[in-house]
Amino acid sequence: MAAPMLTGRRDRPAIGSHVFLIVLTAAFLAPVVWAVLSSLKQPATIITDPLGFDPGAFTLGNYRAMFEDVPIASGFLNTAVVLVLKGGLTLFFAPLAGFAFAKYRFAGQNAIFGAVLLTLMLPTIVLVVPLLLQMRELGWINTYQALVLPGAVDAFAIFWMRQVIAAVPDELLDAARVDGCGEFRIFVSIVLPVIRPGLAGLAVLTVMNIYNDFVWPVVVTSQESMQTLQVVLATLAQNITGNRIGADFATVWGELLAASSIALVPLLVVFVLLQRHFINGILAGSVKG
Repeated sequence: MAAPMLTGRRDRPAIGSHVFLIVLTAAFLAPVVWAVLSSLKQPATIITDPLGFDPGAFTLGNYRAMFEDVPIASGFLNTAVVLVLKGGLTLFFAPLAGFAFAKYRFAGQNAIFGAVLLTLMLPTIVLVVPLLLQMRELGWINTYQALVLPGAVDAFAIFWMRQVIAAVPDELLDAARVDGCGEFRIFVSIVLPVIRPGLAGLAVLTVMNIYNDFVWPVVVTSQESMQTLQVVLATLAQNITGNRIGADFATVWGELLAASSIALVPLLVVFVLLQRHFINGILAGSVKG
């Protein structure tokens, strides 16, 4: 009789933790579900009955009006271009820098790495004015160069890769050198396959940071054709009221919820597809070098 009692006692903490996680998940998802369902309601109903949902009255009118009033397609296109170019630069150069800091010894190594880490303490807003002046001198205002190059290889990405690569055994690298491999060949053939989980985790974080970036794109782009998705969403109310005479508060909210719901889709897809790699990457990045 003792065995069933012990089993029951062991199951109770697990049941409690599952209930807690379910409640926590519901609390996080509730605003997202509300926003998506509200985007399918009539604009006036969003204001008069914000918590009521009638599936029979759902409509795509907010989405159709939003596509007519807001250049969200160009916002998606510009964000996609920046994601590919800036994300590619980050995922190429950050592992190389991390490899150098983790596996080589050179004069001033600790000082240089410390200087890199010090940049993490600088608020983004402090760097905006100097960067903007540089972009103006280069003639890069309202260009993809200005959206992509500043911050393409940031200190956090280098630190992350340094921590991950530090866990790679030195014996593997020494054996490759004995076999005649060059340093870049060692990096590509030995290091990259081993750090794949950490690199995948960095990729997810990089996509999220670039996709959600607002401060720099809104400063460096003044032309509507160069605005990224987050800037388009931020100026959505102005675009709606400017493009539609007599647009009221309810109309703005309906189209804003529709645009926000569409903007949620790419990040949700990326996280659902790569959540396993992201979790493994978090664990890999927590290894001390």
